[in-house]
Amino acid sequence: MSDAVLTAIRSSVLVVLPDIEPERVTEEVSLTDLGANSIDRVDVVTMTMDTLGISLSVTEFTDVHDIGSLARLLRRHTP
Repeated sequence: MSDAVLTAIRSSVLVVLPDIEPERVTEEVSLTDLGANSIDRVDVVTMTMDTLGISLSVTEFTDVHDIGSLARLLRRHTP
């Protein structure tokens, strides 16, 4: 994870799920795999969008199934 979007996602995950080892936050894993419940997932996405200065409608997240797909979606909307 070297780009700004992935760094922002990882930072948000580690705030919301502080017991997760940072190396577990990879593009292949889902937030659910990391133990995030629905509120945790919303918190991670909201914090990440705030960090990146973007806002998306919930309907845009229908194809997000793991951290990699979340990163690709957010990259498309990051200035």
